Amino acid sequence: MAELRWTREAEQWLKDILEYIARDNPAAAGKVVAGIHHKAQLLREFPELGQKYRSEPEGEIRIVLYGHYRIVYLIRTEGGIDILGVFHGALDIERYFP
Repeated sequence: MAELRWTREAEQWLKDILEYIARDNPAAAGKVVAGIHHKAQLLREFPELGQKYRSEPEGEIRIVLYGHYRIVYLIRTEGGIDILGVFHGALDIERYFP
């Protein structure tokens, strides 16, 4: 089972999602964030679950979907998985990963 690490940026994105949804519906906000977290945990056993986005020297960047959100992660060549970000599907991912 692969080690899963969240970058500070990914943690901040998750916090921002929670705060945004909680303005209108705190219960839904908790469910969405818990669902995103659960989906990310699946990557420990199934690292290639998501669609390949591109290859980098440090590994392969992939995207897995959860509802309207995209979880962007890096499968490191030396082992382990880094969650790089969590984005709403309406956002242009090229802006964050040029």
